[in-house]
Amino acid sequence: MKKIKIILFFVSFVLANLANPALILAQQDPLYTQYMDNLLIINPAFAGSKENGNVLLVARNQWVSLPNSPITRSFAYQTPTANKNVGLGFSVMFDKIGPQKQTGVYFDYSYFLRVSENYKLGMGLKGGVSFYRVSLTDLITIDPDPIYSQDIYKNFLPNIGVGFFLFSDDTYFGLSIPKLIENTITRDDYETEYVNRQKIHLYTVAGKKFELNDDFQIKSNAMLRFVKNTPVSFQLTGLAGFQNKFWVGGMVRFGDSFALMTQFQATQKMLIGYSYDFTTSELNTFSSGTHEIMFSYDLNIFK
Repeated sequence: MKKIKIILFFVSFVLANLANPALILAQQDPLYTQYMDNLLIINPAFAGSKENGNVLLVARNQWVSLPNSPITRSFAYQTPTANKNVGLGFSVMFDKIGPQKQTGVYFDYSYFLRVSENYKLGMGLKGGVSFYRVSLTDLITIDPDPIYSQDIYKNFLPNIGVGFFLFSDDTYFGLSIPKLIENTITRDDYETEYVNRQKIHLYTVAGKKFELNDDFQIKSNAMLRFVKNTPVSFQLTGLAGFQNKFWVGGMVRFGDSFALMTQFQATQKMLIGYSYDFTTSELNTFSSGTHEIMFSYDLNIFK
């Protein structure tokens, strides 16, 4: 059974690259369907931009019918401080795809300037470390190779990031690079031409909320992600709301997938969301979709 799973994993690996050569490289920083609620992961200037502190949990299972498919878990907390001009954030992200696992722990600091009557500009710094493991010894190969004799461990990869976040009560624009250092991920005792590195990801985000009347609202969001030598990832999301409690809508990630999503404001402080992605690339023959669950709760520490 283990051999079958490994064979299937490599089949899916090849198919994924045929469908989109950037999938594996892009998986260094996972894509989220409900990205508009999870901006702290990619932009440190988002920390403290809301009136209240917030805890956010996200669980994402991608291509669920494929063995060794990507699994992502993230925890984030961001809050304004007492003087309202400074925001703080903390996040932990775990991501697994096949034999590769990574865990990132990051802290965020932001400072806000009022640039007009309605808009503030946040400037943020992100700092932290990543921990990588590639379980090469779990793979079964036809021709033995020394590189597969030991696992790859990178237990301390420091990094820093920057971000800008311009926002008002109903509109936002963001630009960020969460990791500026391209750390090398390979075995120190083995020289190979195939060297993996942490790629620099550039994100631009934008969103606006429309209050049609007391009962009906619309939220629109967009995200562009640039990674060197890979196709640009572009996502558009739209949600229709009823009394700011029930939200239904969808997301399209051009050239890759589309999703249906719903969110429910269970209490004044608690928001619960679910999305299901449909793969539109050639991988859809083997994948039964992607599940993502989001839980958000307002929690003020400094108050």
